[in-house]
Amino acid sequence: MKNSSKLFLILIALTSFAFISPKKLENKQINVVLDAGHGGKDFGATQDELSEKQIVEQIITKIKAFNKNKNIIFHFTRSTDRFIPLQDRTDFINTIKPDLVLSLHTNASPNSNTSGMEFYVSKESNSYEQSNLIAENFQTKFLNSNYKVAEIKNANFYILKKSEVPAVIMELGYLTNENDKKNLASNNEQNQIAKKIIECISELK
Repeated sequence: MKNSSKLFLILIALTSFAFISPKKLENKQINVVLDAGHGGKDFGATQDELSEKQIVEQIITKIKAFNKNKNIIFHFTRSTDRFIPLQDRTDFINTIKPDLVLSLHTNASPNSNTSGMEFYVSKESNSYEQSNLIAENFQTKFLNSNYKVAEIKNANFYILKKSEVPAVIMELGYLTNENDKKNLASNNEQNQIAKKIIECISELK
């Protein structure tokens, strides 16, 4: 009888545990610094009435508005049209120590046929390998969206080599190319770019 009672109690205990739902693991919070290139007196690339500083600010504003993922926390080196020195930007970045720095820019070339997105990382960065993996993910995502995307390039830009965390510069297109310029000025295309960037960031590990 004693053995039967013990067995009965064990079965009850096991049955009880079977109905306890496992505790849901909280999703990891992702901190990202969005760096809108140029600003204020620094217009960046310009073509006709379009300027680099204006376009990247518009897209970053859209990223902020479209983000519905509570686990993604965005920080901004600038959210208005003002000039911020590169040293101040990296000081801000290295104080926060985010999971990623994404610096947005547009490009220009003497050759009007040159077009497409480009991604830059720095081999001088301690986070080079991780930066490169993130850039590859962005590259793949945008290629699948029918954007023209170049190979990932290495460059020792200040933001890339001075940031103490993974950092990627994203050149959104060439203002000197008619098709790129049309897309970059389009509200709908800006929306699509902003949403795709959020999608890529949501997959950060």
